[in-house]
Amino acid sequence: MDLYYEVYGNGKPVILLHGGGADLRDWTFVVPLLARNYKVVAFDGRGAGKSPSPVEPANYVEDLRALLDHLEIDKTALVGHSLGGQIATDFALTYPKRVSELVLVSPSLSGFRFSQEFEEWMQQINAAAPDTEKMVELSLNSPSYRVIMAGPNRDLMIQMLQHHIQRTFEWATFESVWPQPPAIERLEGLTVKTLFIIGTEDLPDLHRVADCFQQVPNIRFVEIAGADHKVTLTHPEELYRHITRFMEE
Repeated sequence: MDLYYEVYGNGKPVILLHGGGADLRDWTFVVPLLARNYKVVAFDGRGAGKSPSPVEPANYVEDLRALLDHLEIDKTALVGHSLGGQIATDFALTYPKRVSELVLVSPSLSGFRFSQEFEEWMQQINAAAPDTEKMVELSLNSPSYRVIMAGPNRDLMIQMLQHHIQRTFEWATFESVWPQPPAIERLEGLTVKTLFIIGTEDLPDLHRVADCFQQVPNIRFVEIAGADHKVTLTHPEELYRHITRFMEE
């Protein structure tokens, strides 16, 4: 197993999948809470944190399967944030028997078409390369990061994003492989018990993603008041309470 991972606690396994532009530090404040009752695995996705850069199109779903096989975990709860939520959703659709519960925190969704405003924002960030400081500034100058940037964990957010952007300059490719057809076309077939969590201050696009998940048969929705896209860093205790309540039912 070439991906970097850390394991905490004992009990039922819970795998944490971080968001894009981040690494396992995305879960800095959630891990010690969940580790009170569960065996918690946090890992760096390919190209992030301490994991190796992609040398061919990344297959994040199969990376997750390989990690579970390596850890000899047959079935687990998945908690995915942002891009991690997209990976968790596709994994649950591809390997439903290996997922006990699915918790999605402000997830993206394969096949979802983001707004023109979002696409233009991403183009501005990419156009600033290789000026890392400018890319970070443009990335975090968004309403979806207003709460985290005004709070005590602002520096952690900046450091994590800086590190990730610098890592991307080492990548051999930015292409990735996803199961087909896209998850957005298969949500009615998502049979795993699911919890969808989103902050009230998150991007309008991600609230539209939440609307897409209305198709899922066994799903519950939770909004966290005053939280932006980085709910993992700004509201960890509230996030923990919702996850554990959902898991223990």
